[in-house]
Amino acid sequence: MIVCSCNVLSDHQVRSAVANAARRPRMSQIYACLGSSAQCGRCARTIKRIMDGLSAGMTPHINASALLLRAAAARRRNSRC
Repeated sequence: MIVCSCNVLSDHQVRSAVANAARRPRMSQIYACLGSSAQCGRCARTIKRIMDGLSAGMTPHINASALLLRAAAARRRNSRC
């Protein structure tokens, strides 16, 4: 799934960047590793959740999808008048 629409980054790319790091990378290091930089910032929370899920030993692909669905539901709830 695409987690960053500004840079067109997928959850697979984020997980790969985290897995290839010697220790837990900072958010800016994730972007740099993927040849991009933060733009609007809407993806930062999702990327952090993916990183947290990986460090907690959760199943990455299931976890990332669930996080994205929860984030989308929260945005829908917050956008209602």
